[in-house]
Amino acid sequence: MAYAIALPRRRPAPRESGFAAHRAGVNLLLDSYRAIPANATVRLAKKTSNLFRARSTTSAPGLDVSGLTSVISVDPQNKTADVAGMCTYEDLVAATLPYGLAPLVVPQLKTITLGGAVTGLGIESTSFRSGLPHESVLEMDILTGRGEIVTATPDGEHSDLFWGFPNSYGTLGYATRLKIQLEPVLPFVALRHVRFDDLDVMQRVMDEIVRDRVYDGTEVQYLDGVVFSAEESYLTLGIQTAEPGPVSDYHSGPDIFYRSIQHGSATPKTDRLTIHDYLWRWDTDWFWCSRAFGTQNPRIRRFWPKKYRRSSFYWKLIALDRKYDIADRLEARKGNPPRERVVQDVEVPIENTAAFLRWFLNDIPIEPLWLCPLRLREPAPPGADAARPWPLYPLEPKRTYVNIGFWSSVPIVPGAPEGAANRAIEHKVTDFQGHKSLYSDAYYTESEFAALYGGERFVELKKRHDPDSRLLDMYSKAVQRK
Repeated sequence: MAYAIALPRRRPAPRESGFAAHRAGVNLLLDSYRAIPANATVRLAKKTSNLFRARSTTSAPGLDVSGLTSVISVDPQNKTADVAGMCTYEDLVAATLPYGLAPLVVPQLKTITLGGAVTGLGIESTSFRSGLPHESVLEMDILTGRGEIVTATPDGEHSDLFWGFPNSYGTLGYATRLKIQLEPVLPFVALRHVRFDDLDVMQRVMDEIVRDRVYDGTEVQYLDGVVFSAEESYLTLGIQTAEPGPVSDYHSGPDIFYRSIQHGSATPKTDRLTIHDYLWRWDTDWFWCSRAFGTQNPRIRRFWPKKYRRSSFYWKLIALDRKYDIADRLEARKGNPPRERVVQDVEVPIENTAAFLRWFLNDIPIEPLWLCPLRLREPAPPGADAARPWPLYPLEPKRTYVNIGFWSSVPIVPGAPEGAANRAIEHKVTDFQGHKSLYSDAYYTESEFAALYGGERFVELKKRHDPDSRLLDMYSKAVQRK
């Protein structure tokens, strides 16, 4: 245990200097857009990504976003921030916490960018009360396929782009500036890990917590869970507190957060983290995926540099594996078949969660699984479609979903079609009235994809904001992986 010291509050940078630097970054972006040949597809010129689907290489120049990586301004009085599109959540949180503020939803990995979370979705343990990251956006400046910077607001001239931008994955444009809401936070988060031996009971309790925001008479401000097996699952409940005291450290020490959740008692296990360490509790070991690199082995963990205990470094190891087929080569030496990557996040209505989990645990040999309930925020901003406010990822208002995340691989069965496990998951998610995020491999037919991800509405948006198809369309980018 260690004692935390609250982060010092700091004065904001002069507002004009932040916006002046941002304008210079936008000018670099526009210059790079004009340098791309008219017959070339417009892409970002960035080497890193939090996408797991393959991306084609090209010799054409890309968009220079090097000047769009910072927090432009924080307004603590109005609890808002103006943020450049390529700013990471790590930098965003570092800028807001000294004011006792944080984004309403902070995705789990430090290098996810705000623009990426909005155009590609994001989720975390506040999503049962605050929805998804794009729902706390007040306005956006977006570089469209036309090469224009437009300001999109819920009910302004470009409101169609405001509502259609989430889940568009850069096919309608790229956010250069986003104005977002912030919320007050306290220095610590107190946790309770509640164990369940029955998935149906866990589902029922999770539904009750989402509805009442209370468990056993205590308020719940953060809610997610982990499934280790059909007989062992947990909900982790968190509440902010200013009370000083000892806190756990899962970044610098030998302990691993997801393992700390497990226990065999009917009484919830308790823990405490600083708000900073709570927000990044999953990044240190990339949830549990760091085990693939041996870093959860105590003998290795002792000597693994602490600065490399983070998702951005594990991404570099993944890139090496992709380049040299290291994992498949090692499997071949053992006489094992190559493996299919199964890295997905899906949303299933809460009433279907236990049934989906049972199917998955029986048919797909992957564990643990992450659970994160979510509901679209209420009330929706002015101008929202009451039935389908975010048309490219049409979750129903007033309905609770559960994000189920699984990130591993399974043996490829000889003679099976490419992506057999992923295809089975896609079909089962659709059967259960769910959706899946598009940051990883997808195998839908064009008609299936159109029915799930906007269809004619996307076509209309594309015609208006990218009439010359300078950007890839959704199906080409997410499924055909051009």
